[in-house]
Amino acid sequence: MKWKLTIRYLISILSIVFIVSIVNTVILLALILSQHNEDPEDIIHDTGENFTRSFFYYLSMEDGEPVVSEEGKDALTRFGAWLQILDENGNVLSDEFAPDNAATHYTPIDLVHKYKYMDDDLNTYFIGEYEGFSYIIGVPDSKQQRTIIMADPQQFLTYASQFLGAIIIVDLIIAFIVGFLFSTVLTKPVSRIIERISELKERKFEPKKMKRPGVFKRVFSNLNDVSETLQAHENERQKLEQMRNEWISNVSHDIKTPLASIRGYAELLSNEDISAEERLEYAEVIERQSLYMKELLDDFNLTMRLRNQEMTLNLQEIRVEGFVKKMIIDLLNDPQFQTREIGFSSHAPELTWNIDQHLMKRAILNFIFNALIHNDENVKVTVEVQKDGIIIRDNGKGIKKEEQAQIFDRYYRGTNTTSRGTGLGLAISRDIIQAHGGKVEMESEVGKGTMFKIRMQ
Repeated sequence: MKWKLTIRYLISILSIVFIVSIVNTVILLALILSQHNEDPEDIIHDTGENFTRSFFYYLSMEDGEPVVSEEGKDALTRFGAWLQILDENGNVLSDEFAPDNAATHYTPIDLVHKYKYMDDDLNTYFIGEYEGFSYIIGVPDSKQQRTIIMADPQQFLTYASQFLGAIIIVDLIIAFIVGFLFSTVLTKPVSRIIERISELKERKFEPKKMKRPGVFKRVFSNLNDVSETLQAHENERQKLEQMRNEWISNVSHDIKTPLASIRGYAELLSNEDISAEERLEYAEVIERQSLYMKELLDDFNLTMRLRNQEMTLNLQEIRVEGFVKKMIIDLLNDPQFQTREIGFSSHAPELTWNIDQHLMKRAILNFIFNALIHNDENVKVTVEVQKDGIIIRDNGKGIKKEEQAQIFDRYYRGTNTTSRGTGLGLAISRDIIQAHGGKVEMESEVGKGTMFKIRMQ
């Protein structure tokens, strides 16, 4: 994988260098050709050659001789040049701004020599033609220098092609060396990233530190964060799986007991020798055990629906104080809890919530039942309505610190109780409250009791 990435990267770099070399060459040739295709009618030029070629626009014929217009004289002044007009024999007919030591006659060889080279006064000469007459334009102290190059076009093309080929080859070699060194540094972490992703796919979540990650430092950091998150999820999944297996085992055991009772008492009911009172007693036992089994299965069904967010909430706006107060009264009227100490107080009579009354009642009662069932009979439970929520507090055994993080886990049963339960009560309460957009807070200390607070957003 690493070598595949390196080769692909090198091919990309070499292709780019090759294309850039060709494009640069084409641009260079286009610029050279454009110098020969400039508009000759544009009289504003930055070179003496172009200025001279366009100067005939400032000339006109009068009495058979060329005459310079006023615009031409201004152009000469702005360009810093002087002018001499020659007849066909090389004699100077007229001039504009020519120096006193300028020649009055030019032979053909003089014209060729002056065109090729500067004179002793550092004048650069440019020659033009107009209506059979010649004119010389001299530029003193010109920054432009003329260089004469003799070249064979065929040989020039040969040299140019060889030069281009050499440039491309050298560029490709340099690009290959630089690209290889850079790609080695680049593709190594990329290859390692691919390996890390494959490890994650194989459920290997151990974070690893990469040496010299370069520009991929944040990528490796994010991969390690993902690894830690996935490891946490995997641990949670294994933990939940273990707890679920334990729960199934416990529920199976719990169901066996009522089933055995139901079966046993059902067999006794078939006996014709039992009295009517015994028959009624046995029927009550069967009904009680059946209700327990129904409650167990209902809890299981409810927690699955809440977990999969399939529970539809029948929301109604209620006054919290009256809702909780009625719940406490009904609880105290239950013969099972008539002798228990359950207190109620309210500091927010106007507090209203938009809730599913049936589910929220189930959630709050779970907290109260949890306090009553898993503590001694003399435990005191108080329910308090405040502006920011409902508090359920008891002065019972409390929950060990190491168990508090698991108290809302499904199927979890604490070690400080021997009471029979499904391990779903508190988990169901939390899920119901969260389904309403609220949250549960817990504080507990061994020997001092436990407090649950329900808040709504």
